[in-house]
Amino acid sequence: MLFLSDRTPRSAFSLLELLVVIVIVSIVYFLGFEGVEKSENKPKALTALNLKTTIENSELFNEEGTLICINQCRNCYLRKDITSPFEAYENKIDLAGSKTYTLDAQETLLEIEGGRYQDKKICLEMNFYKNGSSTQLILENRHGIYFLPAYFGEAQKVDSLEEARELWLRDSRLAAGNGDFY
Repeated sequence: MLFLSDRTPRSAFSLLELLVVIVIVSIVYFLGFEGVEKSENKPKALTALNLKTTIENSELFNEEGTLICINQCRNCYLRKDITSPFEAYENKIDLAGSKTYTLDAQETLLEIEGGRYQDKKICLEMNFYKNGSSTQLILENRHGIYFLPAYFGEAQKVDSLEEARELWLRDSRLAAGNGDFY
């Protein structure tokens, strides 16, 4: 006699078994990837060294614009052109306590006394132009002293205000030269 089992072979998982597997896979996925973020989508904090490239890559920037920072350079605003309103720069800013300098007609360092925006003193104002140039500045903050050139190269950290002044004068002489860069 041949005994046949009352049970037939199973050919599929039950709904409960599938749900348990999905829950386990989900828990493993979320535990394994917790805190992992795409760094390419997250902008770096605005600093003296990356100021120009960060603003030019900002979604608020469109070929030219003006950046102003207030509240001891803790809050910054950007406008696309002279007629546009300023829009808040929403990403991180690491420019707190910055002082900006320029050279006067006698090639002497002069701290820039900014105007006011929202009834607060402007500590940094920088214009960006269609030709890729920007306002040339010397910036000093708790991280150091930086020369931010208008045309030639990237921002540079220097050891002193005098060294930044010399870089400024060198770039001015190059621009006034015999067209070496044109």
